[in-house]
Amino acid sequence: MTVTTTVDRALERVRTERDAVQDKRAALERFVARVEDVSVDPTPPPTRASTTAGGGTLAARSSPTDGGRHEVRTAFAETVRSHSVDDLDDDESLLETIASELSDSIATALGSTPDGAFTPDLKRAVLSSTRDRVDETQVVAAALDREATHLADVRDEIATITDWLVDADDTPLSECEFDELATRHDRLAAHRERCDRLVRDRQAHLAETTNQTAKGAVAHRTLVTYLYDDFPVDYPVLATVVRLDAVCADCQRAVRDHLVRRA
Repeated sequence: MTVTTTVDRALERVRTERDAVQDKRAALERFVARVEDVSVDPTPPPTRASTTAGGGTLAARSSPTDGGRHEVRTAFAETVRSHSVDDLDDDESLLETIASELSDSIATALGSTPDGAFTPDLKRAVLSSTRDRVDETQVVAAALDREATHLADVRDEIATITDWLVDADDTPLSECEFDELATRHDRLAAHRERCDRLVRDRQAHLAETTNQTAKGAVAHRTLVTYLYDDFPVDYPVLATVVRLDAVCADCQRAVRDHLVRRA
């Protein structure tokens, strides 16, 4: 019988998050491709002076077009937005989402103000900021991969212990010979040592940081805090292993009692 633990749920959570991050990275890359195809707005012609009836002059400015900025906003809405906002029915505006993903200044520059334009500098800024976000998602994905690998290893080691406990439970202690009890006691001691090692390994993993590029790093403890925020325990791996060690300790005491009575 396979015993399902919180570690299994944690692994499923990591895999779901990893898929979401990979989807977002692909969306950001699609956005980059579309922005690269957007032409910058033409440079407005010089200010023309017109003469008034009284002989004075008025400056007449050409109104820049919103074409390029509109194309970029549309591209963002059709690629990145659904991967940035958890609930598309909420009140967050498109420009607010752009600000959270790229920057406040870029969102302001992309706004449909009458005196704005999609300039070469603005295009470079949009592309640079988006590529930074692509790099960041790559680092997060790498950290999630490491977490998934670690969880899978822990799950397998936990399964080895729980499977043994389930099998051992089929034979009552009263039916075991003295040597069988001694062997069971030693096996439980080995399982407890394994639990102790798993705790140490997990603590070491939490203290590490994934650095995939010069532009980003993910502290594993910070990632874990985010991933398991809605779990009943803050650290599902540690909680599961500590609980398993306690079960092994109880079993070991019961075996020891039988050994003492038969000595």
